Amino acid sequence: MHVVLFEPEIPPNTGSVARLCAATLTPLHLIEPLGFKIDDKHLKRAGLDYWEFVDLRVHKSWGEFLSAMRPMNLLFFSKRAAKSYTAARYDDDAFLVFGPETRGLPQELLDANPAHTLRIPMMGTGVRSLNLSNAVSIVLYEGLRQLGKT
Repeated sequence: MHVVLFEPEIPPNTGSVARLCAATLTPLHLIEPLGFKIDDKHLKRAGLDYWEFVDLRVHKSWGEFLSAMRPMNLLFFSKRAAKSYTAARYDDDAFLVFGPETRGLPQELLDANPAHTLRIPMMGTGVRSLNLSNAVSIVLYEGLRQLGKT
């Protein structure tokens, strides 16, 4: 599987996701523009000393990512989706796509892929969203569990 962060904004979140990807041997794709510089000290601190173990790929745009990777199995995660992440069947070639922290994935991307758009249920009514790195962890480990890799 692959983790894709579409225009991430907060360095510590991306650093935490990078550490998760290093721990699970999962390639990490960052889609520009980023809300930080790749050498940001907070990004590095959140990833601690694991950056050398991250298969990191930075793409100039969503279109460049699609051209370079030619992904056939994209799964999009949004609080606006109807279907739970647990209802999905995860494959080794799945690209797990998460949006920026303050606005999520663009609505047009979700509208173009309704059958591949999933959510993490939240029971609390006072919570707008989960932390990005927590959301990636929940979904990635569900995929790894389904694939018998945990």
